[in-house]
Amino acid sequence: MIEQKATSTNLDSLIQFQKKDISLEPFFEQSPDVLCIAGFDGYFKKVNPAFQHLLGYPLEEIYSKPINDFILDEDKAVTDKRREQLKHDKPLLNFENRYVKRSGEVVWLSWTSIPLKSERLVYAIAKEITHVKKLEEERNILLAKLSNVNKNLKLLTYSTSHDLRSPVANLQMVFDLLDMSKIKDEETIEILESMNMATQNLKNTLNEYLDVLEREEKETEAEIEEVDLRAIFDQVCKSIDSLIKGSQATFKLDLKAFSTVHFSRIYAESIFLNLITNSIKYSKADEFPVISIRAKLNNGIKQLSFSDNGKGFDAIMLKDRMFGLRQKFTDHKDSKGIGLYLIHNNIQSMGGKIDVESEVGKGATFTITFK
Repeated sequence: MIEQKATSTNLDSLIQFQKKDISLEPFFEQSPDVLCIAGFDGYFKKVNPAFQHLLGYPLEEIYSKPINDFILDEDKAVTDKRREQLKHDKPLLNFENRYVKRSGEVVWLSWTSIPLKSERLVYAIAKEITHVKKLEEERNILLAKLSNVNKNLKLLTYSTSHDLRSPVANLQMVFDLLDMSKIKDEETIEILESMNMATQNLKNTLNEYLDVLEREEKETEAEIEEVDLRAIFDQVCKSIDSLIKGSQATFKLDLKAFSTVHFSRIYAESIFLNLITNSIKYSKADEFPVISIRAKLNNGIKQLSFSDNGKGFDAIMLKDRMFGLRQKFTDHKDSKGIGLYLIHNNIQSMGGKIDVESEVGKGATFTITFK
């Protein structure tokens, strides 16, 4: 917006200089940007060499044809509409349309135009942005391809995990039916027990993958709304009331800096639930959990931190795999390595980020920065 105002102000200043009979001809002739003066009648009155060089038409043709003759058909209607605004003394800032060169090539131009109603003239400057538009198009095509590949990979993972569920369950049933007391050979017993354990681990892994995929699918189209953080906190604490009472956890909630965020309610609930339960789950054996949740503003940007006095971990060593799927930093029996993965993905999908600070024996702090 500052750049737009600056361009508009500079162009307006040039017009005022011109009215004072100060010669701007050298500037007009030597500018690498497109400069032109057009009439309210829809014809060019004067163009600089950069304009003629860009489009490739002789001056006689540029001045004798209506401006619309040089504009791509698809952009004529919107250009006419914006031109009418100029006639009502409304400047045009960063308006983009396409022109057709004499060679037939199409070029994109970004215009800033100032009307001089008393003289029925428009003073305009434009930059060619064809290369920018091509880069945007290539990026959008690449993003579409990546999105499609990601969708197909998820579908493949889901299908594979789902299809393997039944045979793995059948194999597990076979082990459950085995009467190990009838087997006398120690080596055979050891092999069967190892196979049973491997089958159980495979079953758990498949269930975890399916759980993640199903939860991600449900949260794909999360609605954005103004989320009340206190309400989310109360709701989550109510849902895990027995866990909180059993651990004798205490909370320090500070929402003075802000109490609402423009975010997904589903994601917010997931963040509070996972980070609070993690703090309780990984608390020290000789200390009751103390969980601090604090809202703060960092250069006007909203941040929410979750801190605890738990066991902690080596955040520097684990940095590269902190938020990976099925990454576990403890041998806790309930640890699945899914919670942080989901939180990280959810926050990133909303344009935010999550950082962590922790040392072994000194608790952990997770800081969420909202977009």
